[in-house]
Amino acid sequence: MLFDTHTHMDAPEFEEDRDAAMARAVEAGVSRLVNIGFNRETIPTTLALAEKYDFVYAAIGWHPVDAIDMQEGDLEWIESLCGHEKVVAIGEIGLDYHWDKSPKDVQHRVLREQIALAKRVKLPIVIHNREAHEDTIRILKEENASEVGGIMHAFSGSWETAKICLDMGFHLSFGGPVTFKNAKQPKEVLEKTPMDRLLIETDAPYLTPHPYRGKRNETAYVRLVAETAAQLKGVSLEEIAEQTMKNANKLFGIS
Repeated sequence: MLFDTHTHMDAPEFEEDRDAAMARAVEAGVSRLVNIGFNRETIPTTLALAEKYDFVYAAIGWHPVDAIDMQEGDLEWIESLCGHEKVVAIGEIGLDYHWDKSPKDVQHRVLREQIALAKRVKLPIVIHNREAHEDTIRILKEENASEVGGIMHAFSGSWETAKICLDMGFHLSFGGPVTFKNAKQPKEVLEKTPMDRLLIETDAPYLTPHPYRGKRNETAYVRLVAETAAQLKGVSLEEIAEQTMKNANKLFGIS
């Protein structure tokens, strides 16, 4: 059975067929997923989804692109929700230098505050890192993020960066891009990633895997990521499913 460790099934893109999409996920072999609530709008919808479906868990945090929108009281609000029985991680948090919406210094402060929060509530973190490898690694080290560990979501860095993350106790999660024919680096990194640190995800409705690239992604397609991982690792789909499920359950503290 498959564990999609990062998805956004509460997104508006699923407004008309969410129940059907969730049914397709189950049919594809997905037995657990973590939905990501990353701002004032999506944290409540993520928790609602986790309350509706037994197999849905929640990560809650503040996305770096929206860091500029974080107001006084938002961090305390997130912390107050961490006692929810379905909340298993703080995220997605991190740095994003692709979009210009939030200044870098604001992103840095919000990331540091949320790492401190994760330590207080003893939950792992889900890291979003877009075009910011050096600063992300530096802040994770300076804040001793290895105390809580977590996931490098949709990992896109080099093997050198991957080794640093692994040494800090982080898991590497791979999604749709690893299935692309020209995705040389992600394939090489996945191949080298230790089996006990490997996770799979969709980031639905984004990062759709081959052969559906360009269309809306959904959690059911995590099976395509698992199939690619199995090919790269030279093991069966069942073995990838079993190991990534075991890794995710252990990381998120799910029995």
